[in-house]
Amino acid sequence: MSLVALVVDDSMLIRYTVCRFLEERGFAVESATNGEEALDVLKRIKPALIVTDMQMPKMSGTELITALKGNPETAGIPIIIVARKADGLDLVEKRANFAIYKDIDIEAQLAKALDAVSGRTSTTAAASKSN
Repeated sequence: MSLVALVVDDSMLIRYTVCRFLEERGFAVESATNGEEALDVLKRIKPALIVTDMQMPKMSGTELITALKGNPETAGIPIIIVARKADGLDLVEKRANFAIYKDIDIEAQLAKALDAVSGRTSTTAAASKSN
């Protein structure tokens, strides 16, 4: 049984790129175009990983993360943020496990992010996390 990932982004191109990347690494992937849709999807799945954009219509990534961290059932799910470099993530959102930028080789960054959170998304990965 493969691990499930949830990809949340209003950009169809980014959603496709991230979903394809994760599927190539053995994940079953669900997607949503905004935070509200993501919360609906989370009523039927329990993902091992959530990848989210920060700026989306209806419910932003920050609002989604607040909802996730406030719910005991989703609070422990690793989160990777995907955003534009101009968004200044390092200063904005510290509750995510990893942040990557849309405007820099997204697949290479996704590989690093997946390695960084793999201790939480794989039962065979080492328990220690290096930061």
